[in-house]
Amino acid sequence: MTDDSSFSPAVDALSPQPNIETTIEDGSQNSKPLLENDVDLDNDHETEQLFETEDNDHEGNDFENECEQLFEIEGNDLETDRDDTAIVDDQNGISERKDYPPPVVGMEFESYDDAYNFYNCYAKELGFAIRVKSSWTKRNSKEKRGAVLCCNCEGFKTIKEANSRRKETRTGCLAMIRLRLVESNRWRVDEVKLEHNHSFDPERAQNSKSHKKMVTGDKRKLEPPVDVEVRTIKLYRTPVVDAIGYGSSNSNEGEPNNHVDRSKRLKLKMGDAQVIYDYFCRVQLTDPNFFYVMDINDEGNLRNVFWIDSRSRAAYGYFGDVVAFDTTCLSNNYDIPLFTFVGVNHHGQSVLLGCGLLADETLETYIWFFRAWLTCMSGRPPQTILTNQCRTMQSAIAEVFPRAHHRFCLPHVMQSILDNLGELLEYDAFQNEFRRMVYDSLKVDEFEMAWENMIQHFGMREHEWLQLLYEDRERWAPVYSKDTFFAGMSNFEKGESMSPFFEGYVYQQTSLKEFFYMYELVLQKKHQKEALDDLESRDSNPILKTSSYYELQLSKMCTKGIFQKSQDEVVMMSSCFGITQVHANGPVVTYMVKEREGEEILQDVRNLEVIYDKAAAEVRCICSCFNFKGYLCRHALCVLNYNGIEEIPFQYILSRWRKDFKRLYVPDLGSNNVDITNPVQWFDHLYRRAMQVVEEGMISQDHYMVAWQAFKESLNKVRLVADKHV
Repeated sequence: MTDDSSFSPAVDALSPQPNIETTIEDGSQNSKPLLENDVDLDNDHETEQLFETEDNDHEGNDFENECEQLFEIEGNDLETDRDDTAIVDDQNGISERKDYPPPVVGMEFESYDDAYNFYNCYAKELGFAIRVKSSWTKRNSKEKRGAVLCCNCEGFKTIKEANSRRKETRTGCLAMIRLRLVESNRWRVDEVKLEHNHSFDPERAQNSKSHKKMVTGDKRKLEPPVDVEVRTIKLYRTPVVDAIGYGSSNSNEGEPNNHVDRSKRLKLKMGDAQVIYDYFCRVQLTDPNFFYVMDINDEGNLRNVFWIDSRSRAAYGYFGDVVAFDTTCLSNNYDIPLFTFVGVNHHGQSVLLGCGLLADETLETYIWFFRAWLTCMSGRPPQTILTNQCRTMQSAIAEVFPRAHHRFCLPHVMQSILDNLGELLEYDAFQNEFRRMVYDSLKVDEFEMAWENMIQHFGMREHEWLQLLYEDRERWAPVYSKDTFFAGMSNFEKGESMSPFFEGYVYQQTSLKEFFYMYELVLQKKHQKEALDDLESRDSNPILKTSSYYELQLSKMCTKGIFQKSQDEVVMMSSCFGITQVHANGPVVTYMVKEREGEEILQDVRNLEVIYDKAAAEVRCICSCFNFKGYLCRHALCVLNYNGIEEIPFQYILSRWRKDFKRLYVPDLGSNNVDITNPVQWFDHLYRRAMQVVEEGMISQDHYMVAWQAFKESLNKVRLVADKHV
């Protein structure tokens, strides 16, 4: 079951893990804060050990690497942050630009050596040296899993070193980066502290062990020989893109560059880049909370685009518990490579939670795209994610949303059976057997036994595609997802299927220009539909079909669309009979409910198990209708009625379905703590509060008049304050 309240933010990815044994450097007073929030280093939770890697001179380490390669940093957004200050090589008299931007959380590197070299080169440019503070490996293995690189001024002398004649160089500096090996076999920066508590000493840093071997590397960097290996450090691009990226994206248009890999850039036609640019500029003028981010490669080509308007950002706060990742346009080779994030609103209608255009369907692209979306949502992941059966997307979701319940859309699975087995001689019989197994199995044992019988009957035990499908059964078969909340998006009923958000508007030949032309029209139409349904739900009295108080209660609390669905369950209570108590354990009682499915009196009867906790007033049916659809089934209602419960318990009428719940489509941008010296925060805070008044003022004409009067009075008061300072 799901919590009725708004879903809570994700637990910080840097939460402690009990299976990690940490060893803190002796005499380092500042080591503890760096390690107390250790990262989940391995998804399979194998026990790992942290070991010390420092020697007594506090500068050398086992992982020193010569910075002898050329570095190419992907991501135009990072390049825009570079310090263009020229530095001079004393030995050559040649000036060069600073090539290494500050590290940021989310950067990814191909190897540990790449990560170390990057931070070492960054440190050299700034004027400090680094060392490996600590690192950890898998138990009984030399495979490195994580490390902390720190400024060599970190910590203080130990007691033994206090009497040493060596000059004190440590200042307790906290500057550091924390690295860990992630599922994609890359090294990611998980924590960054850039501030130093000491002045930089380039001359001393130049002579440190971490830099002293880099001089040769720098010379090679100025005049690289032919055989020098050019290594690429792949970084996660931060979600802040300067407008400079737009002009670069125009290189996608016109004649292609023979030296550019076209598969690594967005496929745009002549004028498409300008369409995107014009739309984003125009929307930002009217919607200050409109958010977008562009992914630009080294050649200045536009690869991926993500955007979301303020209403969708706010809607995520109400309806972001279950989200479908729709790749219909990508999977079917539409002219526009559109990717949409879709939820379901309080009327059971689809609601847009973000859009994007993708250059390809690689792991790197999906990870970038999902992180951009998650960043926009303040790091709060969905509870449940629904997708097609794309393996690459599955890996990206495991990487970016490790705690979410990832499930496959069942209609996609059913369609894939036709695509892969349509030429089977006994396909119709196989399909009927498959559907019966999927939709009628109430227990895992029933499903697995039915599967075994099916593949044996049709002689398909060695069918490779079916074997893979069976391995993924926990992601698509309803019987394995009874504890997962779907908010009606599960499509676990026969014939159910959720349509794409832009169905009827976007076709295979729809151009990008046509899409952006009708994009706002579609959103406006959807918003108007929601507003009309809100009005009808609030003002109309639905026709009741039974004398049950459950139906009356639902009609008063739920929106029209949800009431009609739950009303069907109340009406179908008449098909349930023969409630029998089969087990009791204190206040928890198990009942067996007989249900007649068809007109036949005997042959269409099935038994369903319902558990009722009298003390907690909780009820659960084996059909899991509440988790799948968000409201109680007829079997659970019958058991409540059998026990004399006159009203549906409050927790089973979710706030996401209630018509009296006020939804203000204003993004929650964080706390109300405002820096009174920061004009940007003034704007954000005032805009957010003003939009709340606007939303409330749209409820009725009386609300509008009160809001308008309040605005006029407020404006007059503000002008009086301004006049005093003239």
